[in-house]
Amino acid sequence: MNELEILEQAIFLKERKEPAALATIIVKKGSVPRNLGSKMIIMRDGKIIGTIGGGCGEGEVIERAFDVIDTGIPCKHTVDLTKGLFYEDGGICGGIFEVFIEPLTVNKE
Repeated sequence: MNELEILEQAIFLKERKEPAALATIIVKKGSVPRNLGSKMIIMRDGKIIGTIGGGCGEGEVIERAFDVIDTGIPCKHTVDLTKGLFYEDGGICGGIFEVFIEPLTVNKE
């Protein structure tokens, strides 16, 4: 799915008031799976549209997106693919990227 299709989906979800968030890569350092501006929509039921790279790094962003959906407060999240439990060997990529996560709509449950 290209960036325009993701933005069209974001507008559709916002208009329908479905709980969702939009994650966008805003900074990248070193080798990371996707480029600046790559986007992903995360819905409260766990469905996603698009990707910001997959794997554990994307999983971190999805978890943070649930908080953004529940609170309505945007955040910036740093994904470090150079260290940590899941990246002991530096992983395939070995870089760092920052993602801005903004609510499209807030979870009203």
